[in-house]
Amino acid sequence: MRIVVGIKWVPNTQAVRFDPKTGTLIREGVPSIVNPHDYPAIELALRLRDKYGGEVIAVTMAPPSARQGLEHVLGMGVDKGVLLTDRAFAGADTLATSYVIAKAIEKIDKEIGHVDVAIFGHETIDSSTAHIGAQVASWLGWPYVYYARDAELVEDGKLKVRRQTERAIEEYVLNLPAVVATAIKALEPRPIRLLHKLRAKIEQPIIVWTNNELGLDKRCIGLKGSPTVVANITFMPEVPRKKIVYKPKDPKDAARWLLRQLFKDEAVAPFLKKALWG
Repeated sequence: MRIVVGIKWVPNTQAVRFDPKTGTLIREGVPSIVNPHDYPAIELALRLRDKYGGEVIAVTMAPPSARQGLEHVLGMGVDKGVLLTDRAFAGADTLATSYVIAKAIEKIDKEIGHVDVAIFGHETIDSSTAHIGAQVASWLGWPYVYYARDAELVEDGKLKVRRQTERAIEEYVLNLPAVVATAIKALEPRPIRLLHKLRAKIEQPIIVWTNNELGLDKRCIGLKGSPTVVANITFMPEVPRKKIVYKPKDPKDAARWLLRQLFKDEAVAPFLKKALWG
């Protein structure tokens, strides 16, 4: 199998800043990490590779510094990385981002080898839209399942995907190629191994593609290709905390105490009464 797994190099959420003029994230000088919700997708891709053979290719659209993120997942055992980086991609919303990623997957399929599955995390911590998996599937015209917890090949080379909803575990059998998005914390990611890190440093299996290689219409990418408009940004002041600690022995006593405290709050009490008694 050849599996593409999407990752995002995201700003640390404790240090996020926005440009008040463009409404886009300010990345310069902000520490970044691999999006935590992408780790289950990486783990699922590696498990499928380990079981059925093939390779896992991590893809990210990001500034050049995201090479660190690709090196990190290569340390987990990912075989190759593709960094999509170009000033023309900057300021993209999910529609423009998914378009670039879908076109990169098509290029991988054509130039590196047939892609069987593309796997994405549920959402990212810097936007939480949960759009990318569905939008990439739409661009590619591939079947799509989200909230996935596990997957395996079945008869006729199809992919059986198990996903968890609020009330049940559902199973879907997909024709390949397909797109899958994993549920948050669905799988425990494996640790980084020194052997993989050394291989990544020596072999340097990271490919860099700009729009010169992809050849996409600039009206469809970046800020120009993004229909989402940030009309206004309001910065909320930090809410002062009362720092009240109550340590009852009886959980029921704790619940009663908490309700009493909430009813004392004039802003909360009306909503609480409506929720409890209609």
